[in-house]
Amino acid sequence: MQAGRNDVGVIGLGVMGASLARNFASRGFSVAGFDRRVDEARELAARHPEAKLAIADDLPSFVASLERPRRIVLLVVAGQAVDDVLDALDPLLEEDDIVVDGGNSLFLDTDRRATRAEQRPWRFVGMGVSGGEEGALLGPSMMPGGDLEAWERLAPVLRKIAAIGSGGPCVTHCGAGSAGHFVKMVHNGIEYGDMQLIAESAILLRDGLGLSPDAVADVFSTWNAGELESFLVEITADIFRVKDPEAPSAILLDAVLDRAGQKGTGRWTVIAAAELAVAIPTIAAAVDARIVSGDKSLRERIAPALGRDAIARDGGARVEGVSVDDVRDALYAAKITSYAQGFSLLARASDQKGYGTNLGEVARIWTAGCIIRARFLDRVTAAFARGGLVSLILAPDFADELRRRLPAWRRVVAACARAGVAAPGLCTSLAWLDGMATARGSASVIQAQRDYFGAHGYERLDRPGVPQHTAWKKLARG
Repeated sequence: MQAGRNDVGVIGLGVMGASLARNFASRGFSVAGFDRRVDEARELAARHPEAKLAIADDLPSFVASLERPRRIVLLVVAGQAVDDVLDALDPLLEEDDIVVDGGNSLFLDTDRRATRAEQRPWRFVGMGVSGGEEGALLGPSMMPGGDLEAWERLAPVLRKIAAIGSGGPCVTHCGAGSAGHFVKMVHNGIEYGDMQLIAESAILLRDGLGLSPDAVADVFSTWNAGELESFLVEITADIFRVKDPEAPSAILLDAVLDRAGQKGTGRWTVIAAAELAVAIPTIAAAVDARIVSGDKSLRERIAPALGRDAIARDGGARVEGVSVDDVRDALYAAKITSYAQGFSLLARASDQKGYGTNLGEVARIWTAGCIIRARFLDRVTAAFARGGLVSLILAPDFADELRRRLPAWRRVVAACARAGVAAPGLCTSLAWLDGMATARGSASVIQAQRDYFGAHGYERLDRPGVPQHTAWKKLARG
């Protein structure tokens, strides 16, 4: 390292950038920081003197303060802001300098930026970062892709700041091109599905089975001590224990408006899956559910029109014929299908986009640090490590799990339908599994319809690959 130069630079010192910069510093790296809000950046450094962050007044001085070839991590808002920073950095960078976009950028933008960097002396890496503020500070899961030589220079640094899972540091090269941001996008899509399934299970326990908030919290704590152990299950138990500061006899959750926000990564996942012809209905249902939640005023008008009054939380059960254990089994089984869909999307993208993504490695780096971290992922890692796995559903232990839990899952879905309890994630996941497990389904009718009205053709079972067309109307009506 050049004397007096910093090991790594971070541009964008908001919540994630500030935490990641402090993480670098805590692992013994000297860190330069820059933010367009220079005064706030200096206040950050003053609040955390132990990090010894070297805050620059402008980009030229920031770049000049870094060891060459430089390692620069961007944590700015996805979209135009990333391009603006790259434009400003471009004339300042030299041979083999590396710029890492660590934000939640759309993979298509990453492809475009990587193509630009190919014409320049510096290198560009798109990298997903998961774990939120705490993960960025204490150890995130990181998903870099693209330039292999750049990865080799980044690896020693990133491995030191990553979360440590059962298989080591939670960072790996996810593949060529925009693979890093594609993998992060799918991570977020699976996160959408996980959150939806957990939320449905929580409301089913509370409003369907009539459990008190404390009892729901206890159930989730118990689940978190077993096979469903995960960050999201853990925090859901906490959420049901928090009292409302303004009404101590009630829980804060009951004062939270039931209108979910989203930043776009779930929607991007659904769009990408449609373009790659991969069905991910659990994730799509989660995205749709958030959209439906946004129509709060319309929902309030429709409910009484259909005779649906507001739920009276008096401890009475609305859903009959299911137990807490049934809900657990339904949640676990639906979780398997959600991950199966996500990994199928990763596999298809890897094949069609030439990423070369190692699915087992992806599962491994999600075992710690990230939002979907869970005990379950060790088994996913092992399943892919055995090789030749076309779908997670076909892994023998997961197939066995599904067979054993299907009766409980069907009871839950049927009971929700009878009681009018909305559970789109649980219901759609079961429908997908049933569709995948149906060797001959309803698509033959659709093909006949298409051929009838549009002469689109079809194939016969006894002559696959040979186009057929029939004058259906003439034959049916003589």
